[in-house]
Amino acid sequence: MKFYSGFSLSNDQQLFTHLLKESEYTVAGFSYGAIKAFEEVLYSSKRVDTLQLFSPAFFQDKDEKFKRMQMMYINKDKQAYLGNFLSSCFKPCKIDKDVVLQEGETKDLDTLLHYEWTREALKKVCDKGVDIEVYLGSEDKIIDVAKAKEFFLPYATTFLLNEAGHSLQTKN
Repeated sequence: MKFYSGFSLSNDQQLFTHLLKESEYTVAGFSYGAIKAFEEVLYSSKRVDTLQLFSPAFFQDKDEKFKRMQMMYINKDKQAYLGNFLSSCFKPCKIDKDVVLQEGETKDLDTLLHYEWTREALKKVCDKGVDIEVYLGSEDKIIDVAKAKEFFLPYATTFLLNEAGHSLQTKN
């Protein structure tokens, strides 16, 4: 199994151990890592049976003003931006002490904010025989869960985890 971490994170794979399919033919990713996992499967000729997308970074419903503001904030005070971002990822729970916040690259934030998921690309992955699983938290404060669910549902088995935030963790 290959796992791609979220923006500015490491050791976040352990958040999903109860959901991950432990198979050499599984590719998975969290948030920004979901984009990387998807791109690998889309453009690779290697066998993949399951693609697991945990809270995929889905910002195509946001306008350019929102995206410019995010870029302005990270450029103004990167540490404050990353701290706020990490806190938002874990709401409604506390930040998992085992997840490590790294120095996120501004270009990575720009990439995830402007990434365009397309139906054609999702269909292409499905046509390869890959089962796509999308996991979303009902209390996610990072993305619009309803719009992401609506977009991915025709191509993926989509799970909505009640009372879970972007990190798919719950208070209990």
